[in-house]
Parts: sequence; C-alpha cells; structure tokens
Amino acid sequence: MTRFTTKSFALLTCLSLLGMSCKQKTDKKETTKNEQEVVTNTTAEETTEIQPLITHIYTADPSAHVFDGKIYIYPSHDYESGIPENDYGAHFNMKDYHVFSMDNIDGKVTDHGKVLDVEDVKWAKRQMWAPDAAEKDGKYYLYFPAKDEKDIFRIGVATSDSPAGPFKPEEKPIEGGISIDPAVFKDSDGSYYMYVGGIWGGQLQNWRTGTYNTDFNSPYDNEPEDDEPAIAPRVAKLSDDMLQFAEELKEIEIVDKEGNPILAGDHDRRFFEAAWVHKYNGKYYFSYSTGDTHNIAYAVGDSPYGPFTYQSVILKPVLGWTNHHSIVEIDGKWYIFFHDSSLSGGKTHLRNVKVSELEYNEDGTIKAIDALVEAEK
Repeated sequence: MTRFTTKSFALLTCLSLLGMSCKQKTDKKETTKNEQEVVTNTTAEETTEIQPLITHIYTADPSAHVFDGKIYIYPSHDYESGIPENDYGAHFNMKDYHVFSMDNIDGKVTDHGKVLDVEDVKWAKRQMWAPDAAEKDGKYYLYFPAKDEKDIFRIGVATSDSPAGPFKPEEKPIEGGISIDPAVFKDSDGSYYMYVGGIWGGQLQNWRTGTYNTDFNSPYDNEPEDDEPAIAPRVAKLSDDMLQFAEELKEIEIVDKEGNPILAGDHDRRFFEAAWVHKYNGKYYFSYSTGDTHNIAYAVGDSPYGPFTYQSVILKPVLGWTNHHSIVEIDGKWYIFFHDSSLSGGKTHLRNVKVSELEYNEDGTIKAIDALVEAEK
C-alpha cells in the first residue's frame, strides 16, 4: 500500500503552489502578559484572498457554531512543543483550548482566552486535539479528545454556563468514548449525536476488535487490506444530560453510488478523520478528511446513522499536511471553516483557521473549493 509521508506531501505541496515560496520561514514569537504566543509574520507573499481569521496564536480544527446570535469558534491551539514529527502526530502536542467569537462573518474576532487546560482534566495526560461544542437548555458543552495515562485517546466533556467558557471538565472521560475528533450534531427533532474517529495517530484502527489493541509497531499495522472496506467512523446518540452516550457507538457505512463500501485502498475517498454532519434540504451531509490525500470530502444519507453515499470533494488540498473543517449556516448562507499552514509558512503543526462561503448546486451537491487557487488571486 503506497503511503504519503508528511515530508513527501510537503514537497508535493510546494511544487503545486504557483507563485508561492516553498521555503519555510522562522516565525518570531512574543509573550503577552497572559503568556499567549504571538505570531509575527507579515511578509507580502503571505497575503491571500482567504485571510487567516486568527493571527496572534496558531489555531486549527475549527468547530464553528451560532450561539446566542453570535458565531463561536472552538479550535485546537497549536504551539511549538519541540517534539519531533512522526506519523503518530506526537508533535501535535496541544495542551489547552481557546474560544473565539464574531458578531458576524465579517466582524472582528474576539479571543475569550484559555477556557480549558490539560492540567485541569484529572484523567488527561497530553494531546488535546480537535474539540467541538454544543448547547442544550442554556448550558454549553465542550467535547474534546486527549490521551490518558496509558496514551490511549479518550473523549472528555466539560461544561459552562457561557459559550465563551471557561469550561469545567468532568472527572472521567465519556464511557465508551474512543479515538479522536468528536463532532456533535443536533437533529431537527432535538436529538444530539456524536461522531468520532481518526485512523493512524487517532488510533481508530486499534479498536477494530472492540477492545484497544496495543500490539502494533506503527499506526498502519492494523489497517484493512486495500480490497477490504475502509475503517469506519463511529456515531452514538447522546444521553439527555449530554454527558454520556445513550447507546453503544455504531459504525458508519460510507458507500459508493452503487452501494458498495468505500475500500481501504481508496485513499481519495475513504474516511481518515475529522467527521462533521450538517443537514440541508432534509438530507444528512457527512463530511470528513481523507487524510493522506488531503481532501475534505462528503457523502449524503437519509439518517444520522447513515449509510452515506459518497458524492465528491468539498475542499481541495491546502498548504500543510492536515485539514479539518466545520460547516455552518449563518444568516441564510453556508460557510466552511477550515485550516491551513499559510501563517507559519507551511509548518504542518502550526496552523491557522480560515473561512470561505460554501455554495450548493440546484441538485443539492456542493461546489468544490480550491483554497490554493483562491490564495493566488
């Protein structure tokens, strides 16, 4: 099975960028009084049509929501940890979360500061990766992955009376919460569902038997063969109190237009990480990252449980190895929030959040976005 390593993709990305420098720059960082790192990078070649929303710290994996009439963004908080890069993602060693808000899509971004730190979470050891948030009955819930003392990713939850936090974590992770990238979808009937999963560093392949298997020397060791169905993301309805699952996690089937499961060797279409669900014209849109082929793709179904039929790519590869997104309706228009590495000059672990309007065709399909082309305009 051919693998795209981080280094090889960085080279391919550089070759594909017309008019943009492939040389990585050293970003200076300053420290403010509240010990937040400040990104200072103002070279002309970084000026793009799709500008980073947040420039004073590095952010990624943006989950965007409209709460109380305002836009709130719940991202990861990247920083330079000094950990060498590997395919397990150890260098993504994030340790806290900030919340950001905007009065409207063109408005000023407000940083509400640090709302949760890994040191506040009794069960968590390190690597607070992509979070999501939800609201129910005036209470707000921050869902997040982190590694426990055994270096196994679990899903935690923290609560607040404000969408801006701060958030107080529960003492234990969600029972049955595995892997990474929790994403919560509220359906029209008021039910809430959580989607989770990510392969390689996200460890979903370690759970193929139902219990966590540690007998692997690399994140690829327990992947299916190329001609077998790809590893499936998981979904479960949340309990009434939003703190646990109301049922066991179920596998989600992603199929082609003939109804056949997407195969593990189909890297252009198979699920890798970063699940997100939104509803449009009565259909459920399941979008996700393909990982080593760097697309944000989507599939459509008639139920929050799937099956979902693969459609196409929403967002083509961006500068950097990863991408992770959210899709939200704001004032009657749809937007996709995502990240790239333009602010750091292409460093895969120092990313920045961006946003672009999302458009549908008359048949409900989504028009693809090429952020690299947009950046060259």
